[in-house]
Amino acid sequence: MDVDIKHTFRGDVVVDLVAPDGSTYRLKNSSTSDSADNILASYTVNASSEVANGTWRLKAQDTYNADTGYIDSWKLTF
Repeated sequence: MDVDIKHTFRGDVVVDLVAPDGSTYRLKNSSTSDSADNILASYTVNASSEVANGTWRLKAQDTYNADTGYIDSWKLTF
């Protein structure tokens, strides 16, 4: 899956893939030492136990309140 998240301090951001049944797959943990901007990344997730049909969501959480950001785009490929 490909992720493009705009953020002024990407180390603050935790990113999860949420399956249709509510199961979550952690893509990225926060890291206070990663002060670069933006998350432009590809992730591989073993979701073979999940049904592909349904609504998949990308959840991004900012763990600190001093920076701003948004999910610009993401793509999930089976």
